[in-house]
Amino acid sequence: MEVTQVLLNAQSIDGSVRKHAEDSLKQFQEQDLPLFLISLSQELSNDEKPVESRKLAGLILKNALDAKEQHRKLELVQRWLSLDSTVKTQIKTCLLQTLSSLAPDARSTASQVIAKIAGIELPQKQWPELIVSLLSTIHQLPAHVKQATLETLGYLCEEVSPDVLDQDQVNKVLTAVVQGMNASEGNNDVRLAATRALYNALGFAQVNFSNDMERDYIMRVVCEATLSHEVKIRQAAFECLVSISSSYYEKLVPYIQDIFNITAKAVREDEEAVALQAIEFWSSICDEEIDILEEYGADFIGDSSIPCFYFIKQALPALVPMLLETLLKQEEDQDQDEGAWNIAMAGGTCLGLVARTVGDDIVPLVMPFIEENITKPDWRQREAATYAFGSILEGPSADKLTPIVNVALSFMLTALTNDPNNHVKDTTAWTLGRIFEFLHGSTMDAPIITPTNCQQIIRVLLQSMKDVPNVAEKACGALYFLAQGYEDVGPSSPLTPFVQEIVQSLLTVTHREDAGESRLRTAAYETLNEIVRCSTDETASMVLQLLPVIMMELHNTLEGQKLSSDEREKQGELQGLLCGCLQVIIQKLGSSEPTKYAFLQYADQIMGLFLRVFACRSATVHEEAMLAIGALAYATGSEFAKYMPEFYKYLEMGLQNFEEYQVCAVTVGVVGDICRALEDKILPYCDGIMSQLLKDLSSNQLHRSVKPPIFSCFGDIALAIGESFEKYLMYAMPMLQSAADLSAQTSGADDEMTEYTNTLRNGILEAYSGIFQGFKNSPKTQLLIPYAPHILHFLDSIYMERDMDDLVMKTAIGVLGDLADTLGSNAGSLIQKSVSSRDFLNECLSSEDHLIKESAEWAKLAISRAISTTEAVGLEVVTNSCIITNIFTNICISMELGSDFVTEEWIFKVLQMVGNLLQ
Repeated sequence: MEVTQVLLNAQSIDGSVRKHAEDSLKQFQEQDLPLFLISLSQELSNDEKPVESRKLAGLILKNALDAKEQHRKLELVQRWLSLDSTVKTQIKTCLLQTLSSLAPDARSTASQVIAKIAGIELPQKQWPELIVSLLSTIHQLPAHVKQATLETLGYLCEEVSPDVLDQDQVNKVLTAVVQGMNASEGNNDVRLAATRALYNALGFAQVNFSNDMERDYIMRVVCEATLSHEVKIRQAAFECLVSISSSYYEKLVPYIQDIFNITAKAVREDEEAVALQAIEFWSSICDEEIDILEEYGADFIGDSSIPCFYFIKQALPALVPMLLETLLKQEEDQDQDEGAWNIAMAGGTCLGLVARTVGDDIVPLVMPFIEENITKPDWRQREAATYAFGSILEGPSADKLTPIVNVALSFMLTALTNDPNNHVKDTTAWTLGRIFEFLHGSTMDAPIITPTNCQQIIRVLLQSMKDVPNVAEKACGALYFLAQGYEDVGPSSPLTPFVQEIVQSLLTVTHREDAGESRLRTAAYETLNEIVRCSTDETASMVLQLLPVIMMELHNTLEGQKLSSDEREKQGELQGLLCGCLQVIIQKLGSSEPTKYAFLQYADQIMGLFLRVFACRSATVHEEAMLAIGALAYATGSEFAKYMPEFYKYLEMGLQNFEEYQVCAVTVGVVGDICRALEDKILPYCDGIMSQLLKDLSSNQLHRSVKPPIFSCFGDIALAIGESFEKYLMYAMPMLQSAADLSAQTSGADDEMTEYTNTLRNGILEAYSGIFQGFKNSPKTQLLIPYAPHILHFLDSIYMERDMDDLVMKTAIGVLGDLADTLGSNAGSLIQKSVSSRDFLNECLSSEDHLIKESAEWAKLAISRAISTTEAVGLEVVTNSCIITNIFTNICISMELGSDFVTEEWIFKVLQMVGNLLQ
């Protein structure tokens, strides 16, 4: 095969030529993989070949080593590792040679492929000479080769975890990278590659940042790079500072003043790409300090043992004016572009984070800016003042903000109605939404919404919902938070007189021709859902009237018109919104006895619509329809059984949907809903459901996030069908044990892994809980005894590792109680032998979380009963043994004395009594 020509043909504009070339490449790969990969690497390394064929060769080579899907990635890794070492050496040699190529694209592609191979081989202790070979002559290399080498090191640090390289290798990599960044480096391409490489290498530098001298040198070089004449280098250097702010916050004290000076200069004078990163540095510092303050509480001021340096509080007098200046740098069309991000938006976001970090202290620094600009003729000044106000509404206390909001509210409602500029109205509506989100609700001491202003607020918001899409969308958002504040007000709501008008206005918005712009239709349905959620008995009839309206809307989307792919996508989005709306209505009407009967008259029609929706192949629609069916199952209870024969095939399809794993996860949740609704009526479908769930757990293709809910679903099924779960124990229990053992191996990893481990453990524990409760009072409880020691060992390991969250703690202590409650005396002795059950129980009993404490108190009673039963059984056995011994002794004595009453009948009766005692 002439590889070059085939690679060029694979990029042809002629579809038939392109397809023939793609088929040829696929056939070559399948017939002789080693030669295929060698051919690609040779193509990439050959400077005489066209750039286009070389780039595609490198891309195919990279895709032969990596994939987004985890199961495919593992397959490719194993495939590479199984290749003959001479083949791999030949490919790697070609790649390293390509770093010297004069073609920048070929060098860059080779860098990425080398890093992919390193990501596979270095953890396996293979290719140990790579870093040495890259760095051995880096100082003598021509500039273009040096640049490619540094780029390779950057990609390599992105691919491998820090524990793969030893400290000597880390030191060498960092030395090469930091020297490449130095101002003395004359080539900007080299300096840029080095700066970008440092960004990826910072995760490896813990030891170096703990050394004052090494840290000072790295920080000096990074700060110098922020002053480079080349904009891309400045941007990359600020990106390094952002990363340092989160990874090494506690090391920043000596540098923070200098960093403030260079960030302030960049924000005020530099190009947007650089200024955005300079602002991001302070946003990142805010994130760190918010996390610290939330974790440790705000009562430790002056306590040096807590690692909060209050950088934001100290910088406040200079930082806030700098950020307020950025708000005046708006772009004309930013409100129409959903993905817009500019200096003004970044500055407002940072200002909001500053407010969350310092609370009340920000208010007096921002109010003069607002007062000065809010009435200016220039729209930019009015919009900036409004944005500043909206940005500081989360963080400061209600006591501080409420008097200001009370004065501002009337002004803002007027501005939303009358301001001639759409940008100002957009930001005003957003700010009103923030006011209602943070300063309105049943927990507020001084309500900002009163019977006096409520009508005016609603009238203005409904009027603004007729405005241009971006303003109307923000008005919907404000109405959403207004309604949310009335969710827990009791039987009567201030919204009641306006509900009918609000619902009608929102439905009108959904039918606007431009409702597809600025997420307007989505915002209208989300707000409608919230109006339904916060409705009271007074407005229940209106919600009931809304039901057939939404059903008809959904019905209209299912009528058989031919649609283009774009129209089909929009139709799918609308069906998803309507299914979501029906879900909320079902939950509301089904939860109240006065409306439940009337609602159930529609149940057959609703289910019919959902079944038709499943004919649409949109993941979003499937997900929303599944959730709505879960709500319908809950509302209809055992009556849902009549829908199962037709619905089951869609349930099975959802459980098999590995690719759209969110749909699979939702379907697993719906299985739980149906189990709770049908109880033992689910039994005819359990073989199929359990079979598919077990396949899901065994699959490498399914996203790991779906597996904890599957375990939890085992518990739902066991609880529904009780001792009939016996036939699944031999499959489910080993799966649960393996997962429990796996969770012990992943403990102590990074935060993301710890969070997943807790989710996994909670799913396992919920399964155990459901199984124990399902078998309670059954003659088959004995079947669970062999599994008890492993479960107790699992609970011991969770307690000993000390990284469980509150939910796992509550579920775990509940399982300990379930085990004692179900197995009784069979569990008592095992629990007494458990390493940590007593300590775990005592810790939960003293918990401040009332749910954990409640579970622990119940578990204590169950354990006490189990242990006392064990002791009683033991005492009875001892007592009976003594009685039996005494009886036989007396029989023997009587027989020796020849007593008249010792007859065969008497001996038979005595032996019957002994038999009863032995039982």
